[in-house]
Amino acid sequence: MLELSVRAFAPSAIGLALLSAATGLFGATQAEAGGGAASLLYERTVMTAANGRCRLFTPQIAAALDASRIQARGAALRSGARSDDLREVERRARSRADTVDCSSKDMSTAADRVRKGFEGYTRMIKMIYPGDVAGWTADRSVSRDGIRWMLLQTGAFGWDRLRFGLTGQHGEPSLTAVGIFADGAKPYAARLVIRDLQRTSGPYLDHRSRGVGGKLSLPSRVPPRSATRVFTAEARATAEPMLLFGESRGGWRFRFSPAAGRAMAELDPREAVVVEFLFDGQGGGGVRQAYVEVGDFAAGRAFLAASQR
Repeated sequence: MLELSVRAFAPSAIGLALLSAATGLFGATQAEAGGGAASLLYERTVMTAANGRCRLFTPQIAAALDASRIQARGAALRSGARSDDLREVERRARSRADTVDCSSKDMSTAADRVRKGFEGYTRMIKMIYPGDVAGWTADRSVSRDGIRWMLLQTGAFGWDRLRFGLTGQHGEPSLTAVGIFADGAKPYAARLVIRDLQRTSGPYLDHRSRGVGGKLSLPSRVPPRSATRVFTAEARATAEPMLLFGESRGGWRFRFSPAAGRAMAELDPREAVVVEFLFDGQGGGGVRQAYVEVGDFAAGRAFLAASQR
């Protein structure tokens, strides 16, 4: 089994292969290829666009390249880049890719370097995506034991605990929240609250609220309720043992729609979302809220998709 932290999977391997390929082939400007996450985004976007036009890679390599592109975009945002600036970087990259002959020697050389750079990536079983407060673990191994976590973030809210991410066994994974409640309370429903991209121009980050180490707390990464959209879970069930913490006696699983997963993948990685568990008056009363860091959710989701090609 191959397992790797995304921090170890740094520019030195894939990044340098793409840097050499993209700058040599497409002549990136100093600003575009000046180093850092924005440079990697440019390089990976160039080769993704070139593949879309020239069909250079297998579906597995193409999906791995796209996952890495998404990861680079998230890293650039976390490093302080503006969304508008990154969109311009991506536009320039696609424009450059459109100008090169698919059958040229330079294109062939660049594509070979990308294949070699991503050869090991396609065989990875697990990836760890660290976050500011909470990270993600992606696992695309095959299981015969039933539903399992494929992309997971864990957290605590009060005395209760949350497991959140993508679950499945075969086919398309489902966006899932599992709540484990210390007092045995039984929620009758759950909601996912995320920023509404149609009502906002960017992430809501309240820098007045700092947590441990001076980092923004997760509640300070969620917009006011008027700027959010809410997805109500489609189904509720007793959580399967494989979805619980090892010592947990029981919990409740809620499944959200594919649309909720797609909406979350479009968010800024610096944001957070809220999972709300709803209780009646005799089962705990009211609403209990758990926060989830968006982080590299989109990159982890793309990593899983690469194994399904």
